[in-house]
Amino acid sequence: MDKLNEILEDEKLDMGSINHSITQVRLASLLNNDDRFTVMTELSLDINHLDFSKYGIKAKEEIKPDICLYPNRVDWQDIDIVKMTEMPLLIIEILSPTQSLEVLKNKLYAYFELGVKSCWLAIPSIEAIDIYSKPKQHKTFTMNDTEVIDECLEIHLPMQKIFRKRHKLDINCAP
Repeated sequence: MDKLNEILEDEKLDMGSINHSITQVRLASLLNNDDRFTVMTELSLDINHLDFSKYGIKAKEEIKPDICLYPNRVDWQDIDIVKMTEMPLLIIEILSPTQSLEVLKNKLYAYFELGVKSCWLAIPSIEAIDIYSKPKQHKTFTMNDTEVIDECLEIHLPMQKIFRKRHKLDINCAP
């Protein structure tokens, strides 16, 4: 019962929103255009061999980042994998309105301990992305920047395509 309460509590804290969801889809879509990588969302990573309580992470067996980026050799599986033991090159977390920035930042530090090469923290409310190359070393990109640049993985994404607001179209489906 304690494990169920822990899972439910984590899910409450990580509730998405419209902006969170749009940001997740746009980032995943843009990254998916790069054939060097395989993009995965909400993938369970196996952490049962580590204790992340020092980072304030309650999970004991698995952790689910918003977006994971793997080398392109990781692809469709004939026998699906429920929990990955191989860590991704890049993890992206997107701050939702109900999450604490401090808690999410600490989560990024834990990812580096897992061997992740680069971590991004997307903050939709201020239209910004922090790219961490290691704990406490990051660069912030805002709408004043043309691109989000991850030097470690040589990724360049157009900032305007991540946080842009679309013009509203009147879609009429009537014949």
